[in-house]
Amino acid sequence: MSSACAAQARCRDADLADMEACADIFNRWVDATAWMPRVHPVGDVVRHYRESVFANGPVIVADCGGEIAGFLALSADGFVTALYLDESHRGVGIGTALLREAKKRAKSELRLWTFEHDTSAQRFYEREGFVPVRRTGGENEERLPGILYHWRAEPLSGREA
Repeated sequence: MSSACAAQARCRDADLADMEACADIFNRWVDATAWMPRVHPVGDVVRHYRESVFANGPVIVADCGGEIAGFLALSADGFVTALYLDESHRGVGIGTALLREAKKRAKSELRLWTFEHDTSAQRFYEREGFVPVRRTGGENEERLPGILYHWRAEPLSGREA
């Protein structure tokens, strides 16, 4: 079903009715990821998505015939603040479609953080043209090491990377 969904997935701006599905995708990811601590209770995540994520920039969803297969949140200053897919829709091109939509909207550059432990995300972002530009030792609320990635429509030169 997920590959059929990928073929018909439509990237569109999310509306508030999509918020709970997006928060649910994130919460399921946290619960299924052994190295990710649960920092906020499920209800707090839903409230945060409603009051912050959906209020502070566009959220793009991959809509598969009314089912939200994944989402990407984009801040006004060109940061991808979230990119999560429902587990049944991973590996079929939906993340790529969401990221390409974000690149079109950003036009020249995007930045994002990922966790050092998330090697599959690192491979995905590097395949999509992102370059690691900075590492941290865990100065986030999860207290996990992170990697800042940068993408430009024009590739980074060696001096900038």
